[in-house]
Amino acid sequence: MSRSSRLRALVGSALAAPGAAGSVLRTAAGVLTARLGAAARLIRGHGPRGLALVAWTMLACRRVRRQLARGGLGAVRLAAPPPGGTDTLVRRALRRSGGNCLESALVRQRWFAERGVPRTVVIGVSAPAAGFHAHAWLDGDPDPHRHGLAEILRHPVPSAWLR
Repeated sequence: MSRSSRLRALVGSALAAPGAAGSVLRTAAGVLTARLGAAARLIRGHGPRGLALVAWTMLACRRVRRQLARGGLGAVRLAAPPPGGTDTLVRRALRRSGGNCLESALVRQRWFAERGVPRTVVIGVSAPAAGFHAHAWLDGDPDPHRHGLAEILRHPVPSAWLR
């Protein structure tokens, strides 16, 4: 019997356990299976570097959220992202991480800066009469949410981020 077959048999017997313990195990196994499946698809499509980039992106989004809450834009410091990957992969990871538009723009700004492409974060707001709305994006992105917004701030790439 192969190692994977033994593991499947062990997990199968644990999942068949009656009562609350079996239910908890079935739920945990389902979540774990889904996450491992997603990681396997990611590695097949983008390799280990893609997985490293997704992990960096999700952690960077959490760090940006904390740093913004503690000290505003000037407090944002992010480590360099791993090599490889694409902007599309970074965007997908940001969508899954639940970051808002400002957090996402700052993470992407750092990712582009590491590749030698300086991108400015732009923050815009709507007129209060139209119902207040704010949005952040990277300058040059085709973003449908920015129409009708007045720019109030342009945040250039910190010089420490550029290669």
